[in-house]
Amino acid sequence: MFQKCARMPTRKLEKVVSLKDIKVACQQCSLNELCLPVGIGHDDLDRLDSIIDRKRPLLRGDHLFRIGDPFECLYAVRSGSLKTYATSADGQEQVMGFHLPGELVGLDAIAEGDYPLAAKALETTSICEIPFHDLQSLGTQLPGLQHELLRVMSKEIRNDEHNMVILGQKSAEERLAAFLIGISNRFMRRGFSASQFNLSMSRSDIGNYLGLALETVSRLFTRFQNEGLLRVDRKHIELIDRTKLCVFSGARCTDGLPEQQTRH
Repeated sequence: MFQKCARMPTRKLEKVVSLKDIKVACQQCSLNELCLPVGIGHDDLDRLDSIIDRKRPLLRGDHLFRIGDPFECLYAVRSGSLKTYATSADGQEQVMGFHLPGELVGLDAIAEGDYPLAAKALETTSICEIPFHDLQSLGTQLPGLQHELLRVMSKEIRNDEHNMVILGQKSAEERLAAFLIGISNRFMRRGFSASQFNLSMSRSDIGNYLGLALETVSRLFTRFQNEGLLRVDRKHIELIDRTKLCVFSGARCTDGLPEQQTRH
């Protein structure tokens, strides 16, 4: 029998519904794929299902894990969103990434055996918990599962490389434009609208992530709106001229690049 994660938040866990049902449910809500099962045959889905738990939803501000917690599981975001962050010696947060539905969290903990970042829910968020030891064991039996895990890890490396370019070479305007297009592309890959979406993260978190002051982020949103590039209604964003934003940011207006812009 597979072993469940030893460390988990205090909220009680319940068994996840069949992963086959999850894929159907995701298709019904326009979520086209769930990070790992892509490319895995139907005969193997039940075996993967046997090691996955669906956690009760996290509420806004709840931690999925904290810095230094022992690594036991990878997590897949089913709905909602998370931010991952580090803390400085004086307790200041440095936002390292934002995680949307269908994305894995915790891959950076594999090397050292503990989570180097903290993960906090930005809104009510549903999570699938994947015990890594069991995932490894199952991966030796299912080559397709190994391939998908390597594919996800490869994407993480590409994301880090792309993010270094954004933060190191682009202006403040280009950084915010690239960030918005990156979020847009990530929603589009999962079947959601590429031009209208909610930003669950605060302006302060966006600025922290991009290395910009809060005032700069607010000013740029106002400028982009005045120039007819987008429309802002609190957290709701409508990209009116997505192509121009893509050109301005140097990003592609497709679901290719930029990949998830994370530094986790």
